[in-house]
Amino acid sequence: MNKTPRALRTDGEATYNCILETAGKLFATSGFAETSSKAIAAKAEVDLASINYHFGSRSGLYQAVLAEAHRRLISMEVLQELTAANLPARDKLKKVIEGMVEAAAGQKGWHTRVLGRELLSPSSHLQVLQQNEVFPKFRLILGIISEITSIPPDDPALFRCAISVAAPCAMMLVVGRNVPAVAEAVSSTPREALAAHLYHFAIGGLKAIGQEHKKHRQ
Repeated sequence: MNKTPRALRTDGEATYNCILETAGKLFATSGFAETSSKAIAAKAEVDLASINYHFGSRSGLYQAVLAEAHRRLISMEVLQELTAANLPARDKLKKVIEGMVEAAAGQKGWHTRVLGRELLSPSSHLQVLQQNEVFPKFRLILGIISEITSIPPDDPALFRCAISVAAPCAMMLVVGRNVPAVAEAVSSTPREALAAHLYHFAIGGLKAIGQEHKKHRQ
């Protein structure tokens, strides 16, 4: 009695993942506007009804692809474990930067290209991605940066600090498609050296902002 439902769930999960992976690759290559549900269904070897069943629509599928792409860049589970770890805040930030560099600098897989496309030419779906994936993770990173700088979590200066830390990693997602010379310079730098550079650059800036903030509060 229990075997059939498990088999159905397994088959459904396999179909879901197949559609997601196929759509991710096609969206990465051609973009959302130029990728039809029909093309995705044909490539995934499923019918159009399967896309609507699992994702509701092509828009729903694209939002799922963006969410999965962002999880592959930086996952909530990893961030939650890291923020709960018994480590100095600076070490936590270093690990965050190392993980983002590893995920972004290699330009391997469709997730970096999908996110790069969306960042270069934002659609209405970016707001959904921000609400569901970016902001919850951003709040955890804000907590780490607050520990480093002693700036309260609700201070606008802390948000600016987080943007300054994250922006170089985000840029690695887009330079490959439009600035080949910069992309080559980034890709030719060992990951460890690149992550160390971004970390030390971030720490230097955070230290300066933290000191400035403390001086104004005195």
